[in-house]
Amino acid sequence: MYKDKLFISSDHGGYHLKKRLVRYLENELNVKVTDLGPHEYDETDDYPDYILPMTKKVFETNGRGIAICKNGIGVCIAANKVPGIRAGLGYSTMAAETMMQDDNTNVLCLAAKGVTEEHAMAIVKHWLESEFSEEERHVRRLQKVSEIENHE
Repeated sequence: MYKDKLFISSDHGGYHLKKRLVRYLENELNVKVTDLGPHEYDETDDYPDYILPMTKKVFETNGRGIAICKNGIGVCIAANKVPGIRAGLGYSTMAAETMMQDDNTNVLCLAAKGVTEEHAMAIVKHWLESEFSEEERHVRRLQKVSEIENHE
């Protein structure tokens, strides 16, 4: 299981799920996670204010991150704007596994209103337990994505 340099952030829509996942990660999975906010509930906050600093930490440390908002889409869009970030929406345990195995994601995005706490915990666990397959076809595809990102 991945236990190195894990970061988490959300907006108000994902705040309560984020707090639950931090407890789950630290107390049940024994995984150290750095909570990059918000640290209190504020219904007027904006996800880019928390997601962009988190994704920069993920990139700088070659770590992984978890981003949460109500539908998971806003944080996913914002995360994928940061060069070097490969964020995917974790809507199921299958998606969590294959987004690591096939796409080598470094950010897992969750929809707080689309999953129960139990389902979110299972998704996170599957994502953390999965590794990139390094199969040639997946490496080739990710290289093509990098070329798009670098405008080559």
